[in-house]
Amino acid sequence: MAAAGPVQAAVQATAQSESGPAAAAGHQSVARLLAVPEESRRDDWLRAALQVAVALELSTIPPYLCGWWSIRDRGTEAARLIRRIVGDEMFHLGVVCNLLVAVGGRPRIREAAPTYPGPLPGGVHAGLTVYLSGLTKTFVHDVMMGIEAPHRPLARSIDTSPSVGTFYSDILKTFRSVAPELSARGQLSTRIGSDVLEPVETPDDVERAIEIIKEQGEGTTSSPATAFDDDYPAHYYAFGEIYHGRRLRDNDGDWEFNGAPVRFPDARPMAPVPAGGWPNPPGEVRRLLESFDTTYNSLLHTLESAWAGGGHRSLHAAIHIMRGLETPAVKLMERPIPDAPGNYGPQFRAF
Repeated sequence: MAAAGPVQAAVQATAQSESGPAAAAGHQSVARLLAVPEESRRDDWLRAALQVAVALELSTIPPYLCGWWSIRDRGTEAARLIRRIVGDEMFHLGVVCNLLVAVGGRPRIREAAPTYPGPLPGGVHAGLTVYLSGLTKTFVHDVMMGIEAPHRPLARSIDTSPSVGTFYSDILKTFRSVAPELSARGQLSTRIGSDVLEPVETPDDVERAIEIIKEQGEGTTSSPATAFDDDYPAHYYAFGEIYHGRRLRDNDGDWEFNGAPVRFPDARPMAPVPAGGWPNPPGEVRRLLESFDTTYNSLLHTLESAWAGGGHRSLHAAIHIMRGLETPAVKLMERPIPDAPGNYGPQFRAF
């Protein structure tokens, strides 16, 4: 019984930190979970960690969608890269939901919905503020690359907080040591973008699922450009290509952004959404914001229902609902803000 103490403390702290508004002290749950000794981790540790992973994956999708929706010409290379990454993140969300169900948990998706601007869930990349904006070089560098930054990117600042990849590495290590019984009941399968979501039924399935998330997001230590089954660069480096305006290239073992040009696209000038949302929006803007948020909350509810017994019907309904977000989002991005620079955009408010 004594060995369960640190696990219970970390799980309770995680549950407290992942509910309610994002307070600075309430987002250290990953550090607390990683501080639990390996020999003390059990299934409850995995369930707590995977719920944080649900929140992490969900938190990336709104800012990436805002960047993608703001691009006027979806045929550009930048638009193609971001669209692919959005699909990857949706796939990653499905993977961690399946993993959580496999160890006896249930994804709390509505509870995991973040508030923008704010930190990443769990204290990952401490000091990073994630906000919603149209595509600008600052947004690509500070938010998109900031979220995906690996533990050792090509160039990095000193940062002792855990990266997304570090967190997933510990989850995988704990799966190996705990060797939990895996149940396929309640897990879902479907095609999401270029990936196929499948139930996690064996330790090998767990290994591959988590390695895919890590490699698609951060890249590998051997090759930043390596991704599963194709030549598509990992997310951090794909965003780097957009920011630097050049393809990532291997120059005799040194990876540099000095390859073929990647033109920065023309984008709708969506201003960063302020804390608390847009103040006193005009009537038509308010109606669009309400329409968007109603659809967004329906999406969250339907996704949660999918892994709570609703199954494939609910999952496919959620995918259909998600397509309905783009029209009000783009309309908002084309509405100038009175007496201020830039245009409106979606707020992704959960209620």
